Parts: sequence; C-alpha cells; structure tokens
Amino acid sequence: MHPRPVILVDNGSTDGTAWFVRRHFPDVLLVEPGANLGAPGRNLGVRMAGTPYVAFADDDSWWAPGALERAADVLDAHPRLAVLGARVLVGPEERLDPVSELMRQSPLGMEPDLPGPSVLGFLACGAVVRRDAFLEAGGFDDVIFFFGEEERLAVDLAAKGWGLAYVDDVVAHHHPSPAKDPRGRQALALRNAVLTAVLRRPWPVVARRALDALRAGPAGWEGLRTAVPRLPGALADRRGLPRAVERARRRLERAGG
Repeated sequence: MHPRPVILVDNGSTDGTAWFVRRHFPDVLLVEPGANLGAPGRNLGVRMAGTPYVAFADDDSWWAPGALERAADVLDAHPRLAVLGARVLVGPEERLDPVSELMRQSPLGMEPDLPGPSVLGFLACGAVVRRDAFLEAGGFDDVIFFFGEEERLAVDLAAKGWGLAYVDDVVAHHHPSPAKDPRGRQALALRNAVLTAVLRRPWPVVARRALDALRAGPAGWEGLRTAVPRLPGALADRRGLPRAVERARRRLERAGG
C-alpha cells in the first residue's frame, strides 16, 4: 500500500477503474479528465499535489516498502535535485531495467551536491520529482504525448540549473504486460526521438535521428509519417539548450545512453 496522499489520474479508462477506486479507496483523490491525455495527464496530478515531492507510478508499477520515505530524505538533503531516478526492477524475477543500468553507469559522473550519478533521462514509473521544479520546466508535453516523454523534460530541467540523479537504494517495481504491437511501439519511439530533437536539439541531430528512422524500415517510416502532424507544435516550442547541457547530452549518446 502506498503511503497517503495518493492522487490517481484516470486517463480515459473504460474498464471500470474509476468506479472501483471510488468504491474501495475513497481516500484516494480521483481525477477524471474524460480523455486519454498521455503523459501530460501526470501534470494534472502534480499540480493538485500539496506535497513538495511527487512520486510517479503507472498502472503496472509500484514502490518498494520504505522507498518513498528514503526518496523524501534524499530530496530534503539535496535542494538542487529535481528528479530522483530509482532502481527499477522488472517482472517477478526482478531484473534490473536496462535504463536503470545506463543511469547507474552514467558517464556524467557524480556532482558534489547530488546523491548519485548525474543523468539526463529517467523512467517516469520510477521517478520522484520536486514539484516546483517539475512545474517550472512545464512538465510533460503534448507534442511527445507518450513514450520517451522523459528526455525533453530532463534537458529542460538541466537547462534551468536543476540536477537529476540516479539513487540505487530507492527501488520501484515494474511488471509491464508483453508488448502487443512491438512494431507500433518502435514507430512511436522513433517518432518521438525525432520530435524531441526538433524541440531542443541542433538541426544536425534532428537530421541524424530522422535518418535513423528512415534506416529502420517500415516502423521508422511510420514514425516519420506520424511525426509530420506534430511538427508545427514542436517548431513553435523549439529552443536550443545551454552549451553545457548539449555537451552532456552528446556525451551520453556517444556512450550509448
């Protein structure tokens, strides 16, 4: 059981989830926007939170006992920390998520005022955020909508001087269902990689990501096709990153992160 308070944003479910929560968990604050808002649905919950920190959980993830208390202590002790990336264990066999392994081995090193390796990405289902920093950076955005939504937020937080770090002793569990449409997810990932680059990265990076999508075959072509209607929104919000953040992002890409 998660400690209270809990805010549940129902992203347009049709399986009776909202009714079940109202009946069996009346102390949970249920938010029903009436549609699937994608990742920006989390923004509603963060805005409604009355706590300085917010831990995210999806419908297939949860926090280990004591994890949130430990996360709050870490955030209290490190006032520049905006995002705490937890160790995410996948499935009943508790495999370390590959993204957690990349964060643990981050080539960005450890800054003296942060509690772990510096990162420029995270898994939303295993992250605790500083509410004010999250809102200052705009939260998740409609252009990306879902899947890979963390990258743009991460670089925007870093651009504002906030820190992001991986903390190995804060643990979240994730039991995702098998992908029903792996090609569709690949297309979505490639689409959002291009759109994120349009939003914040230099044009050569945009070209490189578009070329990667072209080379990926049908899934990449679908990703590029579905990116086109979203380009006006990405271009309207396009802005460059500070040199230090861009250099750090390139360093991660060279290291395969």
